[in-house]
Amino acid sequence: MLTALAAPLAHSQSACSSDGQPAPSALFERFTNADCASCWADPATPSSPPNALTLDWLVPGSQGDAAALAAAANSDARVRLAALQRSPVASQDHLLTAIPGEPMTMMRVAHGPAVGNYMGVLISLRLPPNTALALPVTGWVVLLETVPVDTAGSPVPRYVVKNALQPLWHMGEKLLNQEGLDFNEVRAMSLPDAVATDRLRVAGWVQDAQGRVLAAVQSACQPAPEYQAR
Repeated sequence: MLTALAAPLAHSQSACSSDGQPAPSALFERFTNADCASCWADPATPSSPPNALTLDWLVPGSQGDAAALAAAANSDARVRLAALQRSPVASQDHLLTAIPGEPMTMMRVAHGPAVGNYMGVLISLRLPPNTALALPVTGWVVLLETVPVDTAGSPVPRYVVKNALQPLWHMGEKLLNQEGLDFNEVRAMSLPDAVATDRLRVAGWVQDAQGRVLAAVQSACQPAPEYQAR
């Protein structure tokens, strides 16, 4: 499976990647309980701050498949709340985390086209030697579906988390070596049913044990060079 996914990825890295994209200055996460029928269209929903990586986590509620937003709910949202040491949301909540940036830290994501119900994702991370961090360092990579404003009454554009690799890395003492860290991995991310593949993007971030976000990136898709207008 990984071989089949990696082949198209190798030819599409420049088409769908974080290359050339502005580095986010903040991580903005909105959490919505799937039981809350009115939350999606709530006019008080906070907008994304400028230059923020925005995520919409739809948290499974007590009503299960009968919940108003059950179709978009994702169990990864519970895992994320637990990682943040935040209580389950009754309706809506949000969190803004500044990204000061860590000198010489480089992160990259890229993805290929959907192959069946999977998408190949490339993740790269480089940390300089002797990096002084609160260990362990963890990484998250999420698959997002961009939902335009006014869809089903939403007052803001949404960036719904459809899948997550969490945590992708759990790196400890080896960061203290003299050579730094240069990490590359190709992973297969499963796609949920009925997802709009043309609205998908990949995002990722790395944080230390104190919750400080060291780097964050998100992909954007451009026409492959052979199809660009001449």
